[in-house]
Amino acid sequence: MTESIADRPRSKRYLLWIVVGVVAAALLFWLHKRVSFDWHTLGQQLRSVSLEYVLGGVAVIYFAFWLRAVRWAILLSPVRRVSSTQLIASQLIGFTAVALIGRIADLSRPYLIARKLKLPVASQLAVYSIERAFDLGAAAILFSTTLAFAPHDLPHHAAYVHAGELSLAATAAIAIFAVALRLAGEVVARIIRTMLSPLSKDFAAKVSERILDFREGLRTVSSLREFFAALAVSLLMWGGIAVCYLLSARAFTADSTLAHISFTAIMLIMATSMGGSLLQLPILGWFTQIAINATALHAFFNVPLETATACSTVMLVVTMLVIIPAGLIAAKVEGTSLRDAVKESKEPGLTA
Repeated sequence: MTESIADRPRSKRYLLWIVVGVVAAALLFWLHKRVSFDWHTLGQQLRSVSLEYVLGGVAVIYFAFWLRAVRWAILLSPVRRVSSTQLIASQLIGFTAVALIGRIADLSRPYLIARKLKLPVASQLAVYSIERAFDLGAAAILFSTTLAFAPHDLPHHAAYVHAGELSLAATAAIAIFAVALRLAGEVVARIIRTMLSPLSKDFAAKVSERILDFREGLRTVSSLREFFAALAVSLLMWGGIAVCYLLSARAFTADSTLAHISFTAIMLIMATSMGGSLLQLPILGWFTQIAINATALHAFFNVPLETATACSTVMLVVTMLVIIPAGLIAAKVEGTSLRDAVKESKEPGLTA
């Protein structure tokens, strides 16, 4: 019997889960053979976590998700004035989809908001693009300034300062690029398309389209007041996310390094985590994220590998997985499902 068209997406999902399972099993087998790891110690470290610190981190991360709704309302204000309460459900559902399905599900947020407010999806994709820019800019500002002025008694001080200076330079370059796009977006898109065309015309066309989308996003910020309001909310939000990482680490009161870890040091771990989350796969991405953060804690601060793994697990739960219950409840209340939101957000007509 030939496979029907309707069955093909389901077959692809099954194949993806098989691949994820095989890769996870292979990774665990490799770790078991190559890395000396005491699972009993890991369990002890998880059981000794301070619940007060963890609950504090959970409260802060939910506040950060509310700030995301506040910022979206600010960026949307030139088109329509809405309250943050109208947007919070879409934020919760969207980030729950990212946690469960992977980074590919991130575009579900503009789709959900467009459907809820009965606005063109293209307008919300423009807001999404500028939101990502504010995320990058705010995180870079916090990371750069914190590391550039790192305390002299911090281990690897010179490396911290150098990384901070490079990040400040990159932040300035991004700001200049954004201004150029706002003033001459079509010219910039045409130049980049011409440069990339010899490599791949299709890729060059897609990059050009994304640049123009980003230019449209920049146009949603119609005044300096909106710009500085969105920037202030972004800095507060990313400062809160950094506090979540800090509280997650200090929850391990039995480990002297983690119990007294500085804000500067935790910014380095947060930056490492952000880099590792760019290509996040369904479920498997949880374990890669834990491994990346644990490796950073172990390599930079000599935290025992078992303790570092336990700490990274708590960081993942506090900063990402804790949103899943609220997201599922919000999806039920809104009368949608994660699968439908992700599927419809990938329709050609919605992403054009």
